[in-house]
Amino acid sequence: MRNSSRRKFLVQCGNGAGALGLASLLANTTGVFAARGAAPHHRVRAKRLIFLFMAGGPSHVDLFDPKPKLDQYDGQPAPFRLPDLERTAPGNVQRSPFRFSRHGDSGIAVSELFPQVAQRVDDLCVIRSMVADNINHNGACLQMNTGEQTFSRPSLGSWLLYGLGTETQDLPGFVVVAPNQPAQGTPLWDSSFLPAAYQGTCVTDLAQPIKHLNDPTGRRRDQRKTLDLILKLNQLHRETSPAGDELDARIASFELAFRMQSAAPEAFDLTAETAGTHRLYGIDDVVTRTFGEQCLLARRLVERGVRVVQLYHNRSSTHSGCQIWDQHGNLKEGLEANCAASDQPIAALLTDLKQRGLLDETLVIWGGEFGRTPTAEGTNGREHHPFGFTMWLAGGGVKGGQAYGATDEFGWYAEQDRVHVHDLHATILHLMGLDHERLTWRHAGRDFRLTDVHGNVVRDILA
Repeated sequence: MRNSSRRKFLVQCGNGAGALGLASLLANTTGVFAARGAAPHHRVRAKRLIFLFMAGGPSHVDLFDPKPKLDQYDGQPAPFRLPDLERTAPGNVQRSPFRFSRHGDSGIAVSELFPQVAQRVDDLCVIRSMVADNINHNGACLQMNTGEQTFSRPSLGSWLLYGLGTETQDLPGFVVVAPNQPAQGTPLWDSSFLPAAYQGTCVTDLAQPIKHLNDPTGRRRDQRKTLDLILKLNQLHRETSPAGDELDARIASFELAFRMQSAAPEAFDLTAETAGTHRLYGIDDVVTRTFGEQCLLARRLVERGVRVVQLYHNRSSTHSGCQIWDQHGNLKEGLEANCAASDQPIAALLTDLKQRGLLDETLVIWGGEFGRTPTAEGTNGREHHPFGFTMWLAGGGVKGGQAYGATDEFGWYAEQDRVHVHDLHATILHLMGLDHERLTWRHAGRDFRLTDVHGNVVRDILA
Protein backbone atom coordinates (compact mmCIF):
# COMPACT_ATOMS: atom_id res chain seq x y z
CA MET A 1 0.00 0.00 0.00
CA ARG A 2 1.38 3.42 -0.98
CA ASN A 3 1.89 5.97 1.78
CA SER A 4 -0.92 8.26 0.60
CA SER A 5 -3.33 5.33 0.47
CA ARG A 6 -2.14 4.14 3.88
CA ARG A 7 -2.89 7.54 5.41
CA LYS A 8 -6.38 7.59 3.93
CA PHE A 9 -7.01 4.03 5.08
CA LEU A 10 -5.91 4.63 8.67
CA VAL A 11 -8.12 7.69 8.99
CA GLN A 12 -11.20 5.94 7.59
CA CYS A 13 -11.00 2.46 9.12
CA GLY A 14 -13.01 1.45 12.15
CA ASN A 15 -16.05 3.47 11.01
CA GLY A 16 -14.47 6.57 12.48
CA ALA A 17 -14.14 5.07 15.97
CA GLY A 18 -11.11 7.05 17.07
CA ALA A 19 -8.80 5.96 14.26
CA LEU A 20 -5.59 7.92 14.56
CA GLY A 21 -4.13 8.05 11.11
CA LEU A 22 -0.63 9.15 10.33
CA ALA A 23 -1.77 12.68 9.66
CA SER A 24 -2.94 13.16 13.25
CA LEU A 25 -0.05 11.13 14.66
CA LEU A 26 2.43 13.56 13.11
CA ALA A 27 0.26 16.66 13.23
CA ASN A 28 2.98 18.89 14.63
CA THR A 29 6.48 18.82 15.99
CA THR A 30 5.32 18.22 19.54
CA GLY A 31 3.85 14.94 18.38
CA VAL A 32 0.56 13.26 19.19
CA PHE A 33 0.51 9.82 20.79
CA ALA A 34 -2.80 7.95 20.62
CA ALA A 35 -4.72 11.22 20.57
CA ARG A 36 -8.35 11.60 21.48
CA GLY A 37 -10.43 9.66 19.03
CA ALA A 38 -13.66 10.53 17.25
CA ALA A 39 -16.98 10.42 19.04
CA PRO A 40 -17.78 7.00 20.59
CA HIS A 41 -20.50 4.91 18.99
CA HIS A 42 -22.96 5.45 21.86
CA ARG A 43 -23.27 6.65 25.44
CA VAL A 44 -20.04 6.24 27.43
CA ARG A 45 -20.49 4.64 30.83
CA ALA A 46 -16.80 4.04 31.61
CA LYS A 47 -13.96 6.29 30.50
CA ARG A 48 -11.15 4.14 31.86
CA LEU A 49 -10.42 0.48 32.54
CA ILE A 50 -8.39 -1.18 35.30
CA PHE A 51 -8.01 -4.94 34.74
CA LEU A 52 -6.77 -6.87 37.78
CA PHE A 53 -5.46 -10.04 36.15
CA MET A 54 -4.86 -12.97 38.51
CA ALA A 55 -2.56 -15.02 36.30
CA GLY A 56 -2.92 -18.77 36.68
CA GLY A 57 -6.64 -19.21 37.28
CA PRO A 58 -8.15 -18.47 40.72
CA SER A 59 -10.47 -21.12 42.11
CA HIS A 60 -14.08 -19.96 41.87
CA VAL A 61 -15.41 -22.65 44.24
CA ASP A 62 -13.01 -21.45 46.95
CA LEU A 63 -13.51 -17.71 46.49
CA PHE A 64 -16.81 -16.47 45.03
CA ASP A 65 -18.99 -19.49 44.14
CA PRO A 66 -19.84 -21.60 47.24
CA LYS A 67 -21.01 -25.14 46.58
CA PRO A 68 -22.44 -27.10 49.56
CA LYS A 69 -22.60 -30.22 47.36
CA LEU A 70 -18.82 -30.39 47.50
CA ASP A 71 -19.04 -30.94 51.26
CA GLN A 72 -21.65 -33.66 50.77
CA TYR A 73 -19.65 -35.56 48.13
CA ASP A 74 -16.14 -34.81 49.40
CA GLY A 75 -13.75 -37.66 48.54
CA GLN A 76 -16.27 -39.43 46.30
CA PRO A 77 -16.19 -39.83 42.51
CA ALA A 78 -17.91 -37.00 40.64
CA PRO A 79 -21.58 -37.95 40.11
CA PHE A 80 -21.71 -36.31 36.68
CA ARG A 81 -19.99 -36.77 33.33
CA LEU A 82 -16.64 -35.03 32.99
CA PRO A 83 -15.34 -33.74 29.63
CA ASP A 84 -13.20 -36.23 27.72
CA LEU A 85 -9.97 -34.30 28.18
CA GLU A 86 -6.73 -35.46 29.75
CA ARG A 87 -6.64 -32.44 32.04
CA THR A 88 -10.04 -33.41 33.47
CA ALA A 89 -9.07 -37.02 34.20
CA PRO A 90 -11.38 -38.37 36.92
CA GLY A 91 -10.57 -37.11 40.38
CA ASN A 92 -12.72 -37.28 43.46
CA VAL A 93 -14.82 -34.34 44.53
CA GLN A 94 -12.92 -31.99 46.81
CA ARG A 95 -14.65 -29.70 49.30
CA SER A 96 -13.43 -26.17 49.85
CA PRO A 97 -11.28 -25.77 52.96
CA PHE A 98 -12.62 -22.22 53.36
CA ARG A 99 -15.83 -20.83 54.86
CA PHE A 100 -18.21 -18.56 52.98
CA SER A 101 -20.45 -15.89 54.47
CA ARG A 102 -22.87 -13.33 53.06
CA HIS A 103 -22.00 -9.64 53.01
CA GLY A 104 -23.50 -6.24 52.32
CA ASP A 105 -27.08 -5.35 51.55
CA SER A 106 -26.90 -7.68 48.56
CA GLY A 107 -26.02 -10.70 50.69
CA ILE A 108 -23.53 -12.04 48.15
CA ALA A 109 -21.45 -14.90 49.54
CA VAL A 110 -17.67 -14.39 49.60
CA SER A 111 -14.90 -16.62 50.92
CA GLU A 112 -13.16 -15.86 54.19
CA LEU A 113 -9.99 -15.34 52.12
CA PHE A 114 -11.31 -11.99 50.86
CA PRO A 115 -12.61 -10.25 54.02
CA GLN A 116 -11.85 -6.71 52.83
CA VAL A 117 -13.07 -7.19 49.26
CA ALA A 118 -16.24 -8.63 50.85
CA GLN A 119 -16.84 -5.24 52.48
CA ARG A 120 -17.12 -3.74 48.97
CA VAL A 121 -19.42 -6.47 47.64
CA ASP A 122 -22.31 -4.06 47.02
CA ASP A 123 -20.12 -2.42 44.37
CA LEU A 124 -19.42 -5.73 42.64
CA CYS A 125 -21.18 -7.55 39.85
CA VAL A 126 -20.01 -11.13 40.42
CA ILE A 127 -20.32 -13.16 37.22
CA ARG A 128 -20.42 -16.83 38.22
CA SER A 129 -21.03 -18.24 34.75
CA MET A 130 -17.89 -17.34 32.80
CA VAL A 131 -16.82 -19.73 30.03
CA ALA A 132 -13.57 -19.93 28.04
CA ASP A 133 -12.44 -22.28 25.27
CA ASN A 134 -8.91 -23.29 26.24
CA ILE A 135 -7.80 -25.43 29.15
CA ASN A 136 -4.11 -24.48 28.97
CA HIS A 137 -2.54 -21.27 30.29
CA ASN A 138 -1.06 -20.00 27.03
CA GLY A 139 -4.22 -20.27 24.94
CA ALA A 140 -6.55 -19.20 27.75
CA CYS A 141 -4.45 -16.14 28.64
CA LEU A 142 -4.34 -15.14 24.99
CA GLN A 143 -8.10 -15.49 24.66
CA MET A 144 -8.84 -13.49 27.80
CA ASN A 145 -6.48 -10.71 26.72
CA THR A 146 -6.86 -10.72 22.93
CA GLY A 147 -9.96 -12.77 22.08
CA GLU A 148 -7.86 -15.30 20.14
CA GLN A 149 -6.35 -18.53 21.50
CA THR A 150 -3.52 -19.22 19.07
CA PHE A 151 -2.56 -16.43 16.70
CA SER A 152 -1.25 -12.97 17.41
CA ARG A 153 -4.12 -10.52 17.75
CA PRO A 154 -4.37 -7.00 19.20
CA SER A 155 -4.94 -6.94 22.93
CA LEU A 156 -8.04 -5.59 24.62
CA GLY A 157 -6.11 -2.50 25.74
CA SER A 158 -4.84 -1.89 22.22
CA TRP A 159 -8.36 -2.06 20.78
CA LEU A 160 -9.59 0.42 23.39
CA LEU A 161 -6.72 2.80 22.73
CA TYR A 162 -7.34 2.56 18.99
CA GLY A 163 -11.06 3.14 19.42
CA LEU A 164 -11.00 5.88 22.03
CA GLY A 165 -7.53 7.37 22.18
CA THR A 166 -6.31 8.66 25.52
CA GLU A 167 -7.09 11.67 27.67
CA THR A 168 -3.43 12.50 28.23
CA GLN A 169 -0.63 13.39 25.83
CA ASP A 170 2.09 13.14 28.47
CA LEU A 171 1.72 9.48 29.50
CA PRO A 172 1.14 6.23 27.61
CA GLY A 173 -2.54 5.50 27.04
CA PHE A 174 -2.17 1.81 27.92
CA VAL A 175 0.05 0.78 30.84
CA VAL A 176 0.73 -2.76 32.03
CA VAL A 177 2.21 -3.21 35.53
CA ALA A 178 3.75 -6.66 35.92
CA PRO A 179 6.67 -6.91 38.41
CA ASN A 180 6.74 -10.64 37.66
CA GLN A 181 5.86 -10.93 34.01
CA PRO A 182 3.50 -13.78 33.10
CA ALA A 183 4.99 -16.54 30.99
CA GLN A 184 2.99 -15.43 27.94
CA GLY A 185 4.62 -11.99 28.11
CA THR A 186 4.27 -9.32 25.43
CA PRO A 187 1.53 -10.98 23.30
CA LEU A 188 -0.92 -10.27 26.14
CA TRP A 189 -0.60 -6.50 25.66
CA ASP A 190 0.72 -6.29 22.11
CA SER A 191 -0.97 -4.33 19.31
CA SER A 192 -0.31 -7.06 16.69
CA PHE A 193 -1.45 -5.73 13.30
CA LEU A 194 -2.72 -2.45 14.77
CA PRO A 195 -0.11 0.34 14.66
CA ALA A 196 2.62 -0.16 17.24
CA ALA A 197 1.59 3.10 18.94
CA TYR A 198 -1.33 1.21 20.48
CA GLN A 199 0.69 -1.46 22.30
CA GLY A 200 0.87 -1.50 26.09
CA THR A 201 3.81 0.06 27.93
CA CYS A 202 5.01 -2.59 30.38
CA VAL A 203 6.35 -1.56 33.80
CA THR A 204 8.28 -4.33 35.57
CA ASP A 205 10.33 -2.33 38.09
CA LEU A 206 8.19 -0.23 40.43
CA ALA A 207 11.30 1.48 41.83
CA GLN A 208 12.36 2.61 38.34
CA PRO A 209 9.18 2.31 36.23
CA ILE A 210 10.52 3.73 32.96
CA LYS A 211 14.25 3.57 32.41
CA HIS A 212 16.43 6.15 30.62
CA LEU A 213 13.73 8.82 30.96
CA ASN A 214 15.87 11.71 32.18
CA ASP A 215 17.92 13.89 29.86
CA PRO A 216 21.45 13.84 31.32
CA THR A 217 22.29 17.21 29.71
CA GLY A 218 19.38 19.07 31.29
CA ARG A 219 19.12 21.30 28.22
CA ARG A 220 15.46 20.82 27.28
CA ARG A 221 15.42 23.50 24.56
CA ASP A 222 18.36 21.89 22.77
CA GLN A 223 16.74 18.50 23.12
CA ARG A 224 13.54 19.87 21.51
CA LYS A 225 15.53 21.18 18.54
CA THR A 226 17.23 17.81 18.15
CA LEU A 227 13.91 15.97 18.16
CA ASP A 228 12.45 18.39 15.63
CA LEU A 229 15.35 17.65 13.29
CA ILE A 230 14.97 13.89 13.82
CA LEU A 231 11.25 14.19 13.10
CA LYS A 232 11.86 15.99 9.80
CA LEU A 233 14.48 13.42 8.74
CA ASN A 234 12.20 10.54 9.68
CA GLN A 235 9.31 12.07 7.76
CA LEU A 236 11.51 12.24 4.68
CA HIS A 237 12.68 8.67 5.23
CA ARG A 238 9.20 7.23 5.71
CA GLU A 239 8.13 8.42 2.23
CA THR A 240 10.34 5.66 0.82
CA SER A 241 10.18 3.23 3.75
CA PRO A 242 8.01 0.08 3.50
CA ALA A 243 7.90 -0.15 7.32
CA GLY A 244 5.78 2.96 7.84
CA ASP A 245 3.87 1.86 10.94
CA GLU A 246 7.02 0.91 12.81
CA LEU A 247 8.70 4.20 11.94
CA ASP A 248 5.62 6.18 12.93
CA ALA A 249 5.54 4.40 16.27
CA ARG A 250 9.22 5.15 16.85
CA ILE A 251 8.70 8.83 16.06
CA ALA A 252 5.72 8.92 18.40
CA SER A 253 7.73 7.18 21.14
CA PHE A 254 10.47 9.83 20.88
CA GLU A 255 7.90 12.57 21.29
CA LEU A 256 6.11 10.81 24.12
CA ALA A 257 9.38 10.22 25.96
CA PHE A 258 10.19 13.93 25.66
CA ARG A 259 6.86 14.90 27.24
CA MET A 260 7.09 12.15 29.84
CA GLN A 261 10.28 13.63 31.26
CA SER A 262 8.02 16.09 33.06
CA ALA A 263 4.83 14.08 33.62
CA ALA A 264 5.97 10.52 34.33
CA PRO A 265 8.22 11.11 37.37
CA GLU A 266 5.31 12.79 39.14
CA ALA A 267 2.73 10.19 38.06
CA PHE A 268 4.85 7.23 39.17
CA ASP A 269 6.01 8.82 42.43
CA LEU A 270 4.13 6.94 45.14
CA THR A 271 5.99 8.82 47.86
CA ALA A 272 3.81 11.83 47.03
CA GLU A 273 0.88 10.02 48.66
CA THR A 274 0.08 10.42 52.35
CA ALA A 275 1.06 7.90 55.00
CA GLY A 276 -2.66 7.18 55.44
CA THR A 277 -3.00 6.26 51.77
CA HIS A 278 0.02 3.95 52.03
CA ARG A 279 -1.59 2.22 55.01
CA LEU A 280 -4.89 1.93 53.13
CA TYR A 281 -3.20 0.03 50.28
CA GLY A 282 -0.99 -2.02 52.62
CA ILE A 283 2.27 -0.59 51.31
CA ASP A 284 3.66 -0.54 54.87
CA ASP A 285 3.25 -4.35 55.11
CA VAL A 286 5.63 -6.74 53.36
CA VAL A 287 2.72 -9.10 52.58
CA THR A 288 0.68 -6.55 50.64
CA ARG A 289 3.37 -4.10 49.55
CA THR A 290 3.94 -5.19 45.95
CA PHE A 291 0.32 -5.43 44.84
CA GLY A 292 -0.55 -2.43 46.99
CA GLU A 293 1.96 -0.37 45.03
CA GLN A 294 0.50 -1.68 41.78
CA CYS A 295 -3.07 -0.75 42.79
CA LEU A 296 -2.08 2.69 44.04
CA LEU A 297 -0.18 3.31 40.81
CA ALA A 298 -3.27 2.28 38.83
CA ARG A 299 -5.34 4.91 40.64
CA ARG A 300 -2.72 7.60 40.02
CA LEU A 301 -2.53 6.72 36.33
CA VAL A 302 -6.26 6.69 35.59
CA GLU A 303 -6.82 9.99 37.38
CA ARG A 304 -4.14 11.47 35.09
CA GLY A 305 -5.93 10.33 31.96
CA VAL A 306 -4.41 6.92 31.18
CA ARG A 307 -7.13 4.97 29.36
CA VAL A 308 -6.22 1.37 30.26
CA VAL A 309 -4.20 0.00 33.18
CA GLN A 310 -3.67 -3.72 33.56
CA LEU A 311 -2.15 -5.18 36.71
CA TYR A 312 -0.74 -8.71 36.77
CA HIS A 313 -0.75 -10.40 40.15
CA ASN A 314 1.08 -13.61 39.55
CA ARG A 315 3.33 -14.21 42.51
CA SER A 316 2.95 -13.71 46.23
CA SER A 317 5.55 -11.57 47.97
CA THR A 318 5.13 -13.50 51.21
CA HIS A 319 6.60 -16.88 50.25
CA SER A 320 9.60 -17.40 48.03
CA GLY A 321 8.60 -19.78 45.30
CA CYS A 322 4.87 -19.32 45.91
CA GLN A 323 3.16 -20.17 42.65
CA ILE A 324 0.88 -18.05 40.52
CA TRP A 325 -2.87 -18.64 41.01
CA ASP A 326 -2.29 -22.15 39.70
CA GLN A 327 -2.79 -24.46 42.66
CA HIS A 328 -2.20 -27.94 41.25
CA GLY A 329 -1.13 -28.76 44.81
CA ASN A 330 -1.07 -27.06 48.19
CA LEU A 331 -4.42 -25.46 47.47
CA LYS A 332 -4.96 -24.10 50.97
CA GLU A 333 -1.49 -22.60 51.45
CA GLY A 334 -1.26 -21.21 47.92
CA LEU A 335 -4.65 -19.52 47.91
CA GLU A 336 -4.13 -18.14 51.41
CA ALA A 337 -0.86 -16.53 50.32
CA ASN A 338 -2.21 -15.06 47.09
CA CYS A 339 -5.37 -13.70 48.70
CA ALA A 340 -3.46 -12.26 51.66
CA ALA A 341 -1.24 -10.37 49.22
CA SER A 342 -4.12 -8.99 47.13
CA ASP A 343 -7.24 -8.62 49.31
CA GLN A 344 -6.36 -5.34 51.04
CA PRO A 345 -4.91 -3.63 47.92
CA ILE A 346 -7.98 -4.50 45.82
CA ALA A 347 -10.40 -3.28 48.48
CA ALA A 348 -8.31 -0.12 48.90
CA LEU A 349 -8.42 0.57 45.16
CA LEU A 350 -12.22 0.30 45.08
CA THR A 351 -12.53 2.45 48.21
CA ASP A 352 -10.09 5.09 46.95
CA LEU A 353 -11.69 5.33 43.51
CA LYS A 354 -15.13 5.74 45.07
CA GLN A 355 -13.98 8.38 47.57
CA ARG A 356 -12.43 10.41 44.75
CA GLY A 357 -15.49 10.18 42.53
CA LEU A 358 -13.62 8.06 39.97
CA LEU A 359 -15.37 4.70 40.31
CA ASP A 360 -18.48 5.75 38.36
CA GLU A 361 -16.30 6.39 35.30
CA THR A 362 -13.72 3.66 35.87
CA LEU A 363 -14.47 0.02 35.07
CA VAL A 364 -12.59 -2.37 37.36
CA ILE A 365 -12.37 -6.05 36.40
CA TRP A 366 -11.00 -8.94 38.48
CA GLY A 367 -10.27 -12.46 37.26
CA GLY A 368 -7.88 -14.87 35.59
CA GLU A 369 -7.85 -16.91 32.42
CA PHE A 370 -10.10 -19.65 33.91
CA GLY A 371 -11.05 -21.25 37.24
CA ARG A 372 -10.20 -24.53 38.96
CA THR A 373 -11.90 -27.92 39.03
CA PRO A 374 -14.27 -28.83 41.86
CA THR A 375 -12.50 -32.19 41.82
CA ALA A 376 -9.09 -32.88 43.30
CA GLU A 377 -5.79 -33.07 41.49
CA GLY A 378 -3.57 -35.32 43.56
CA THR A 379 -4.42 -34.99 47.23
CA ASN A 380 -4.76 -31.23 47.68
CA GLY A 381 -4.81 -29.39 44.34
CA ARG A 382 -7.22 -28.40 41.58
CA GLU A 383 -6.82 -28.57 37.80
CA HIS A 384 -7.49 -25.93 35.13
CA HIS A 385 -11.18 -25.26 34.53
CA PRO A 386 -12.63 -23.16 31.66
CA PHE A 387 -16.13 -24.70 31.76
CA GLY A 388 -17.58 -22.40 34.42
CA PHE A 389 -15.72 -19.87 36.58
CA THR A 390 -16.04 -16.47 38.22
CA MET A 391 -14.98 -12.92 37.43
CA TRP A 392 -16.29 -9.66 38.83
CA LEU A 393 -16.74 -6.13 37.57
CA ALA A 394 -17.23 -2.88 39.47
CA GLY A 395 -17.92 0.78 38.66
CA GLY A 396 -18.12 2.16 35.14
CA GLY A 397 -21.81 1.56 34.39
CA VAL A 398 -22.04 -1.89 35.99
CA LYS A 399 -24.93 -2.78 38.30
CA GLY A 400 -23.27 -3.48 41.65
CA GLY A 401 -24.50 -5.79 44.38
CA GLN A 402 -25.54 -8.66 42.12
CA ALA A 403 -24.41 -12.19 41.40
CA TYR A 404 -25.07 -12.91 37.76
CA GLY A 405 -25.34 -16.38 36.24
CA ALA A 406 -24.64 -19.69 37.93
CA THR A 407 -22.73 -22.92 37.61
CA ASP A 408 -24.31 -26.28 38.41
CA GLU A 409 -24.57 -27.48 42.01
CA PHE A 410 -20.98 -28.77 41.92
CA GLY A 411 -19.49 -25.72 40.21
CA TRP A 412 -18.42 -27.57 37.08
CA TYR A 413 -20.53 -26.31 34.17
CA ALA A 414 -21.93 -22.82 33.65
CA GLU A 415 -25.66 -23.50 33.41
CA GLN A 416 -27.49 -20.22 33.86
CA ASP A 417 -26.80 -17.08 31.80
CA ARG A 418 -23.47 -18.26 30.40
CA VAL A 419 -20.99 -15.46 29.68
CA HIS A 420 -18.30 -16.36 27.19
CA VAL A 421 -15.03 -14.43 27.03
CA HIS A 422 -16.29 -12.89 23.77
CA ASP A 423 -19.42 -11.69 25.60
CA LEU A 424 -17.26 -10.15 28.32
CA HIS A 425 -15.19 -8.30 25.72
CA ALA A 426 -18.31 -7.09 23.90
CA THR A 427 -19.66 -5.80 27.22
CA ILE A 428 -16.43 -4.01 28.13
CA LEU A 429 -16.39 -2.24 24.77
CA HIS A 430 -20.07 -1.35 25.15
CA LEU A 431 -19.52 0.16 28.59
CA MET A 432 -16.73 2.28 27.13
CA GLY A 433 -18.91 3.56 24.31
CA LEU A 434 -17.86 1.20 21.52
CA ASP A 435 -19.86 -1.23 19.41
CA HIS A 436 -17.80 -4.41 19.20
CA GLU A 437 -19.18 -5.15 15.72
CA ARG A 438 -18.15 -1.74 14.37
CA LEU A 439 -14.69 -1.44 15.95
CA THR A 440 -12.77 -3.13 13.13
CA TRP A 441 -9.42 -3.09 11.35
CA ARG A 442 -8.83 -4.44 7.86
CA HIS A 443 -5.86 -6.79 7.79
CA ALA A 444 -4.82 -9.47 5.27
CA GLY A 445 -7.95 -8.93 3.21
CA ARG A 446 -10.59 -9.11 5.93
CA ASP A 447 -12.03 -7.04 8.75
CA PHE A 448 -10.90 -8.07 12.21
CA ARG A 449 -12.41 -7.18 15.56
CA LEU A 450 -11.75 -8.08 19.20
CA THR A 451 -14.70 -10.48 19.32
CA ASP A 452 -14.08 -11.96 15.84
CA VAL A 453 -17.55 -13.15 14.69
CA HIS A 454 -18.88 -13.75 18.21
CA GLY A 455 -19.99 -11.89 21.32
CA ASN A 456 -23.13 -10.41 22.82
CA VAL A 457 -23.38 -7.53 25.27
CA VAL A 458 -24.54 -8.80 28.69
CA ARG A 459 -27.19 -6.14 29.18
CA ASP A 460 -28.57 -7.51 32.44
CA ILE A 461 -25.45 -6.39 34.31
CA LEU A 462 -25.61 -2.77 33.08
CA ALA A 463 -26.61 -0.11 35.59
